[in-house]
This record gives sequence, structure tokens and C-alpha cells, in this order.
Amino acid sequence: MTEEQRTPGYLYRMVFEQFKARIESGELTPNTPLPAERRLAAELGIALGTLRHATQLLRDEGLVVTLPSKGTFIRETRLGSTGGAGPRA
Repeated sequence: MTEEQRTPGYLYRMVFEQFKARIESGELTPNTPLPAERRLAAELGIALGTLRHATQLLRDEGLVVTLPSKGTFIRETRLGSTGGAGPRA
């Protein structure tokens, strides 16, 4: 068990932080879709609502965009971005 897993906190926040780190490191590249919500929740062993909350935080930070009936995709990030920016056209 990692230190992060032992630290008390909300699970949705931990999932958010893990995905944020993977996006910022370049492990998850722009325009790459995330797996379907139900599948991803099952893979992570978490409730669907927990995953949806984490995904909402990623959207709020401008790291992903969700297109109805299409999925959730990693957004392109700009160097020097402070995060929290609204959707870019």
C-alpha cells in the first residue's frame, strides 16, 4: 500500500489526483478517450458515483472534456496554464 492510499481523504479526490498527475506527466495524451465510466469504475474497484465525481473535478480543472454520447477525452494543455480555466473553443 502506498503512502497516498494510507492517508485519510475522499476517494474521489484521490482518483482525481492520480488522473491529474498522469495527464500532467504526459502519460495520458491529448485527445485520448478515457474508458467508459462503468468499465473504468469496475477496473478501479470504485463506485460509479465516485468516478463521476472525480471526472467532474477533472472537467472543472480543464483537464478533460466530456462529449455526450461520445465519451470523456483528455484536453490539450497549454504550458504555463494555471488550471481551472473554462472550456477552450
